Amino acid sequence: MKDPVIVGKVGSMALIRQDDNDVNYNIIARIASQLRPGMVWITSGAAEIGRVDYMRRHKRTLDEDKLDAKTDYASQGQMILMQNYRQFIPPEFSVRQILVEHQHFNDPEKREHIRRLLLRCASQGAIPIVNYNDPVSVEENRRFELANLRENGAEPVECVDNDETAAVIAELLGADILVILTSADGLYEDPSDRSTLIREIIAAEPDELERKINTMKELCRGASRAGANGMAAKLQYVIRPAKSGTQVIIGNAKYRISELIEGAVPRTYIGLN
Repeated sequence: MKDPVIVGKVGSMALIRQDDNDVNYNIIARIASQLRPGMVWITSGAAEIGRVDYMRRHKRTLDEDKLDAKTDYASQGQMILMQNYRQFIPPEFSVRQILVEHQHFNDPEKREHIRRLLLRCASQGAIPIVNYNDPVSVEENRRFELANLRENGAEPVECVDNDETAAVIAELLGADILVILTSADGLYEDPSDRSTLIREIIAAEPDELERKINTMKELCRGASRAGANGMAAKLQYVIRPAKSGTQVIIGNAKYRISELIEGAVPRTYIGLN
């Protein structure tokens, strides 16, 4: 029996200690120590970690345009992010950084190239760490390219949100499990009431599952930070892999990945039964 293909993603706010305005090294270390070949890890955090690092070194934030500042922070944070993953991933495994943009998933040849690259990692004892390539992404060009694709009848992948990147990769690989780590325990009927955690969204048929997910989206309000799309976007992105048979788990980054997969801790589970 082959090992399951697991795709995982962690959000920026789970990697930051907001009260201290610093990197949460404990969370990164805990995640990294659990990664193994056969897992594909999508990580946010480069821009936030770059911002924190810049502030610590220069005692101020950048004055540039918002998009330029994000670019500059991401280019500074990307190295720190990968350095920490490499430090805590078991040394017997290789680590490979893969920076992607929307065009890699909207072009069939590039999409297939990425798929083969990710699949090879497992047999080669390597763990791919994927992130959106913010430092070289030009917003105006991206919008123009996506508009052209839509005009030609396509439903393009944007991938600026790493939740979407994770969902696209899970579908691309036919992943058995997609784990999305956040700073919350999952999806709540009332985000202000922790007793209203929705523990599962399951259905017998793909179309029924999609209807249930869309109903749950109506409960979602707000996001963890400015510019983030929040839980509603997570639910929208996971529809396609979930309908294809991928088990989706949304849970808190403070727990071990294995605990979330096994259901030993609070989480939201989405899938076909």
